[in-house]
Amino acid sequence: MSDAKYEDRQNFEMGNWPELRESWNNLLKLVFPSREVTGELKQLVFLMASVASGCRHCQSHGAYHLHLIGMSDEKIQSIWDFERSEFFTDAERAAMNLALAAGASPNATEPEHFVELRKHFSEAQIIEILAVIAVGGYLNRWNDTIATVTDQESIDFAERVLAPIGWDAGKHVGETHEQRPGHPVTLGWTKK
Repeated sequence: MSDAKYEDRQNFEMGNWPELRESWNNLLKLVFPSREVTGELKQLVFLMASVASGCRHCQSHGAYHLHLIGMSDEKIQSIWDFERSEFFTDAERAAMNLALAAGASPNATEPEHFVELRKHFSEAQIIEILAVIAVGGYLNRWNDTIATVTDQESIDFAERVLAPIGWDAGKHVGETHEQRPGHPVTLGWTKK
């Protein structure tokens, strides 16, 4: 590994292409609100896809978003052991298993994932779950490629809640001047 730093990463942020940022905001406003699938399950799916991809920035954002919508810290910590955790239903596990497989590279989904999903979800709900995984994949690749600096409120939360189970910010730590003022929800990006 190189000791080089991501000195110019701010030059590659999505906000430097305003039309792309606006299009993303519109897509996020379409995909993430509760419809047929709850917002909480969508955030669980996003976080699990981020765990699979390895993007620590998106992991901290997903976990902090779950915290913001009221999920307990204990349940958030148990996501990394969701298969054995008593906190999750079989339906949540099916969705999270798909996200874990689909978020991996190469994609590891199998027909069995959809057999299990169909036990709990309608076709429309499965499409919503797939949309969250796809949006997560794009954001995971973008943020991990340029080593996006994670905002302080997400870092503080992740260091308090996720670090005890092995999480660290990795390459997503930067200088103070590189840091966003807050989590995208706090900044209201999806409401613009």
